[in-house]
Amino acid sequence: MIRTVVCLTFAISFLHSSIAEAVGSEGDSWKAGVAKVDITPDLPIWLSGYGSRNKPANSVRDHLWAKALVIEDSNGDRAALITMDLVGIPREISQAVCKQLEERFKLPRANVALNVSHTHSGPVVRGNLMAMYSLDEDQSRRINEYRASLVEKLVGVVDDAVKTMKPSKLSWGIGEAGFAVNRRNNKEGQVPQLREENKLAGPSDHELPVLTVTGEDGELRAIVGGYACHATVMGDYFVTADWPGAGQNELQKRHPGAVAMFVNGCSGDQNPLPRHSMELVQKYGVEFADGVDAAIRAGLKPIAPTLRTAYKEIDVPFDKLPTRAELETTTSAAKPQGPWAKYMLAEWDREGSLPATYPYPVQVWRLGDNLTWVFLGGEVVVDYSIRLKSELSAEKPWISGYSNDVMAYIPSRRVLGEGGYEGGLARFPYGLPAVWDGSIEQKIVDEVHELDDVVQKQ
Repeated sequence: MIRTVVCLTFAISFLHSSIAEAVGSEGDSWKAGVAKVDITPDLPIWLSGYGSRNKPANSVRDHLWAKALVIEDSNGDRAALITMDLVGIPREISQAVCKQLEERFKLPRANVALNVSHTHSGPVVRGNLMAMYSLDEDQSRRINEYRASLVEKLVGVVDDAVKTMKPSKLSWGIGEAGFAVNRRNNKEGQVPQLREENKLAGPSDHELPVLTVTGEDGELRAIVGGYACHATVMGDYFVTADWPGAGQNELQKRHPGAVAMFVNGCSGDQNPLPRHSMELVQKYGVEFADGVDAAIRAGLKPIAPTLRTAYKEIDVPFDKLPTRAELETTTSAAKPQGPWAKYMLAEWDREGSLPATYPYPVQVWRLGDNLTWVFLGGEVVVDYSIRLKSELSAEKPWISGYSNDVMAYIPSRRVLGEGGYEGGLARFPYGLPAVWDGSIEQKIVDEVHELDDVVQKQ
């Protein structure tokens, strides 16, 4: 036992030493602040993520958190990263939060990035996946109240982070984790054997980008880790942050005083497999934390104190829209088509028509001269990460999905052509009027390139 403690103490000491050496002196002019706030809902409340649930949750397995990292470069330009243990947030919440942050802290829209872990055991958030549920009056009230409280807490946690700002050093690097599996190409029950035989099929992205914030005293203040994998280990009636929550908790246990944050990647078609047990939640959380610490031990690259940002919403078209007669005929169908048709008719009555396009958010940050960070809305499939990493000018860009607005699955042209859940059927629970037009991938990729050019030239 004594030997184990000595080894563990040495390992932690080595990690902290590695962090201090990695940042060097280039990051001396950054300022940073970090904070967190509990966003666990009051119970009972309906959980999001699975249409098969038929009652609200009455128990909390672990708490949900929103966390904010605010950074300021040598010119005084600030940006805020906000992460949440939620399945998603709609555009309206992002707009409300960003409007208040601009009014209170002069943060432009391009300088605020919001990202969700996509835990399928968090509360329903009004405006997200609403076509999936039939909520009674009490649950509708609770969800509306939670939405209002969430906006207030997200603005408040940024305020708290600003109050902790002090000179800091930023560094980043890339680790690895291997538990994400392409769920479109591998049957869940066969995954353990396929993994053992090294026969898992389909694309995945196992890179685990890491950003650290260290004080002038060398103490680790914040750790941000990203990975492309659904948070779907659990699917019962307990509130839980799933494996991303376990991973953040593990990092905070290993690095006392630091706030750990998780940023989801392009995980629309990536599942943690096998699943369905709390033991696996903890196992994947530890694997995530191990990947982060391995990146730190390998040596992180210092980030010079310059910040450049760009944000744009582009009109992404839908394919052929349904007629009103087609929707009326579909209302009597079973879930998910029947509720979807009723939801669409209600939108038609409210707006006068169905939308032909959607305002899709694309955001790019450039930190220093060595970190390009792309934030994409929706449940982006892994093809986007793989493609953008090969095309962008940066050697190793950081590609994040589930950012700013989780309006639907975002298939690649390949996945859209294949169909299936991510390629089209998911439009029903998300309440989209039709599948996406075949141009969606190229439109998004083109906009990323344009914004990358913008931040390169700023």
